[in-house]
Amino acid sequence: MKKTLCALLGLAAMATGFMSCGGGKSAANKDVTLTVWCWDPQFNIFSMNEAAKIYKESHPNVNINVVETPWDDLQQKLITSLSANDTSSLPDIILCQDNAIQKNMQNYPKAFYPLDGKVKLDDFASFKVGYGEMNGKHYSVPFDNGATATFLRKDIIEQAGLKVEDFNDITWSRFIELGKIVKAKTGKALISYVGNEPDCIMLMLQSCGTWLFDADGKPFMKNNDILKKCVSLYAEMIKEGVCVTVTDWNAYVATINNGTVASTINGCWIVGTIGTQPDQKGKWAVVSTPKVDGVPSAVNYSSQGGSSWMVMNSSKHADVAADFLSATFGGSVDLYTKILPSAGAIATWLPAASSPAYDAANDFFGGDKIYKKIVEYSGKIPQVKYGVFNYEARNAIGVAMSGILNGSSTIDSGLADAQKNVEFLMGY
Repeated sequence: MKKTLCALLGLAAMATGFMSCGGGKSAANKDVTLTVWCWDPQFNIFSMNEAAKIYKESHPNVNINVVETPWDDLQQKLITSLSANDTSSLPDIILCQDNAIQKNMQNYPKAFYPLDGKVKLDDFASFKVGYGEMNGKHYSVPFDNGATATFLRKDIIEQAGLKVEDFNDITWSRFIELGKIVKAKTGKALISYVGNEPDCIMLMLQSCGTWLFDADGKPFMKNNDILKKCVSLYAEMIKEGVCVTVTDWNAYVATINNGTVASTINGCWIVGTIGTQPDQKGKWAVVSTPKVDGVPSAVNYSSQGGSSWMVMNSSKHADVAADFLSATFGGSVDLYTKILPSAGAIATWLPAASSPAYDAANDFFGGDKIYKKIVEYSGKIPQVKYGVFNYEARNAIGVAMSGILNGSSTIDSGLADAQKNVEFLMGY
């Protein structure tokens, strides 16, 4: 860690002297408005608006118009427009979930603006840069770190006679046992998830170092014993009332902010959502993610979500858009210093780690140095190959879970159907 920190400090020193690319010349000659599609007001939108302020200091004629666009809507609009060869309604910049980048690039290889020579991509964590690489070129600017953690309401679990330490470095089975205690003593569920999304299963799976595809890229669901274990644990949590499911993202956020549940296990970007409630200051704590029982490769660390910025090739100001991303998300320690405390936006841009904000105590979490802790978690996350059809596979698991939970299918039959559907999409 010491060696890594020294290297990061060196990168930060170089970054201070790094000038944004030549695209700024275009911006200097005319008024330009760049439209950005992204979601989550407390996290992505907040971060983009802060980047806009920084860029405007040196480029006063460049305006950033951020349009709140939920991820599912963004992806659908993107596919519809590109499939119809009508890009007139598309923005200049989009935020794309990492697990969908490869699929989008493969289906629409000319849709995105290459960033090689425009952004210093060597300054980002290599695994994030890889998501946006195709045929030797790079098309994405990595943004947030998706390292997961268990975010606990200390006051609620203490009402149940438990301590924060009881939840650190535990298994999912132990998590369920503790959840039963919390439910019995407080009447509250321990955790919540969106019912038709397989997020919990996916973070369980990655913590085991395996995924929905095998080493050859073929669907691996039907005979995936680790996946079956993850599905079984998730189903048990719901059956026992330890986990409540809700209809959509807004309802999920409400369970966290309203104290309906005693915890959330998600990517560290959820800190921005948690921090919107001033009356909960000091009532939260951070510990590691539970690991799957009986799996030798399982660890208490995982990743959930994560996204990257992409410039549309159809943009009339693609050079300006690339320069904007280079000068801010790929060139400003000040930006990451500003967005970290407010949004919990832990960077994958390496020089940002030199910011003193990463070593600061967080009063909202009882003075704990949560960002330093999460960075340590992120270094222990097993890496998996998501595959080109990852988005479709995730959806197939979500559909299978609906059937498993309502009793219309078993775990075996549900996963077999999921694999069959993905194989059909892949042409097997």
